[in-house]
Amino acid sequence: MAGPPAVVTATKVTPPRPPSRYLGRARLVDRLEQSVRAGRGVVLVSAPAGSGKSTLVNGWLDERPGPPAWLQVDEGDDDPTRFWTYVSAALADTAPLSPDAVADALAAGLDEMVDLMVNTIAATGDEIVLVIDDYHLVTNPDVHTSVERLIGFRPTNLTVVLVTRFDPPIRLGRLRVRDELTEVRADDLRFDDTEAGWLLDADAVGLDPDAVARLRQRTEGWAAGLVLASLSLRDGVDLEAFVDSFHGDDQLVADYLSEEFLDSLDDADLERLLDASVLDRMSGPLLDAVTGSSDGALWLQGLASTNQLVIALDRTGTWFRFHHLLRDVLRVELERRDPTRRAELHAAAGHAFEEQGDYTAAVEHLLAAGARVEAADLVANQATMLLNVGRSYTVSRYIEQLSDLLDSHQGLAIVHGWLSFVMGRFAEAKQSLATAKQLDTEGVDAGLIQSLTGMIHLAEGDVAGGLAAIQDDVPLTEPTHPMVLGGIRVMAGLFDDAVPYLRTANEMAATHPDHFVAAVTPVFEAVAAIETGRSDAARTLADGALAYADDHRLSELAQVSLAHSIIARTTDGDLAVDAAARGVQLARRSPENVMLTYALASAADVGFVHDRPEAEEWLTEARSIVNRCVDPGIAGRYLGRVEARHGRAERPSVDGQVEDLTERELSVLRYLPSVLSQREIAAELYVSLNTVKTHSKSIYRKLGVDGRKAAVQAARDNGLL
Repeated sequence: MAGPPAVVTATKVTPPRPPSRYLGRARLVDRLEQSVRAGRGVVLVSAPAGSGKSTLVNGWLDERPGPPAWLQVDEGDDDPTRFWTYVSAALADTAPLSPDAVADALAAGLDEMVDLMVNTIAATGDEIVLVIDDYHLVTNPDVHTSVERLIGFRPTNLTVVLVTRFDPPIRLGRLRVRDELTEVRADDLRFDDTEAGWLLDADAVGLDPDAVARLRQRTEGWAAGLVLASLSLRDGVDLEAFVDSFHGDDQLVADYLSEEFLDSLDDADLERLLDASVLDRMSGPLLDAVTGSSDGALWLQGLASTNQLVIALDRTGTWFRFHHLLRDVLRVELERRDPTRRAELHAAAGHAFEEQGDYTAAVEHLLAAGARVEAADLVANQATMLLNVGRSYTVSRYIEQLSDLLDSHQGLAIVHGWLSFVMGRFAEAKQSLATAKQLDTEGVDAGLIQSLTGMIHLAEGDVAGGLAAIQDDVPLTEPTHPMVLGGIRVMAGLFDDAVPYLRTANEMAATHPDHFVAAVTPVFEAVAAIETGRSDAARTLADGALAYADDHRLSELAQVSLAHSIIARTTDGDLAVDAAARGVQLARRSPENVMLTYALASAADVGFVHDRPEAEEWLTEARSIVNRCVDPGIAGRYLGRVEARHGRAERPSVDGQVEDLTERELSVLRYLPSVLSQREIAAELYVSLNTVKTHSKSIYRKLGVDGRKAAVQAARDNGLL
């Protein structure tokens, strides 16, 4: 599931170039500029499609000194990590944030990301205008909440401009009361007679003021309607008849685009326009790859120079997009004429974006093409890459969209299983794991299946089950696999056996790469080190794991919790207690029984030393978890030591070498790690219940323990299991 880094699309953070004939609408530009000077801080440009929102704001920014900060939103920006990554990219020329700082902040949470941005913008002292265009495409409440936080804490040198088709779900009334909001709405954007005359090029085509006024009235001053009228007037039509017949509401404009504008094009241009409509953004090479043309760049440049419905997205004439109204009409027409062709074009676009390494765009186009299996293949193959860059929301969204394939696509099933496991949804993880096992008849995902099986056993508090699950010799193809093979052995106390697997996991995670494995593997190594008396090595490993996690947005992972627990046990004072509490906090996010027990036992151990009242509560909770575990491994053993060390339990001890167990005792011992009751063990061995009880008591005495779970770990420590 590894892959190259995610692509950042430069044109998303580059303001579109103003059209060749651009009208500077002074009355509106002055309002925008006055808002900045007055320090209101938020500008809302809210109006339907075709109202001239983006053109107005872009033209205003084009005349202002200094580089603007512009983000063109698309549907993929519903992912909070992607959204704020792009916002930081938009601010690169005005309030630059280092990639490491952004990664650290996003790992800590969206509040921290916004706070970092606020502090960085404030520190520059320069006036900054941040435009977020097409904000209506954002539907994720987490994004809305974080944008509102940015607005609420914005420094005085920042103006946030939201360009949208409808009002966002933020508290606009509060901003109005505080005089922090400037609003530009549909009525404000309507062209007056003078502006309409300029847009229609009235003098050049021979329109008198009365005709201009009538056209403005028929279009209600709507920019898109006037633009379409101006395109038609160039063709030498009967002006009087045209003015009398032209209407400008959005449905009639759509009809006009379909019936008049498209019909006026020659077959070659129309076919290419229809083909190109599947793309949200176009470059010459991309257009050629999708449509099979060879002169896409020249065609786009020529089209943009003569048609205001084709918009340049950069200053080099490389990237373009259709006006949304034209794009929508073209897509409807393409679907009407040839839905098969539409699917073929989306599939070609998906393959083109895949070759470019833009996997999110590739998946979107494959889904639009109906190529759901190909989309699922791509999600499965690139899931690790997307998760490495914090796109868990994106992966989850794709899995939801492809949910009908979860029972038939093994790669998607195993990705869903692992994602569910990491998020603590063990029931979903087990269901997807069962599906993947059933589907993987050729062993393609055998390593991931084996590792997830083992980790679920560990999460459920069954170390013996985890060990049994990883006994088969399966080729190591993914770094997750050796990490799990080593990690389960660590939690079983088989530290020497774990070493080669963890070393292999580190090596594979560095070459693939896999940030999750690279962050978590040293945590297992740190646990092994401290359990074998190598405290300095344990601390070094734990520090390294947390530093790596911080660098790669993984510091909130439950699976790094024990690194904090190790730091708690290798330091003093308040730092130790804080680290212990942090370990418990993270471990609770994914209720993995063995991990949570170890974190709680560590916290209790440190807490008692520092006379913290929470220590007793932590210890009690740890014991309650162990009591419901089949085999808690070293977590149960460590908890017993903590209880004995702090006077909460009496523990029998063995001086010197463990007394040899008899053959019958060994037979009973082999069943102790299982879920079988003593009565069931007796049935398996064809002996009486009393015989099993007698042998069990003898085993406990010889191993110096007071119960079944402790006996299992003690037997493991002494090489008896």
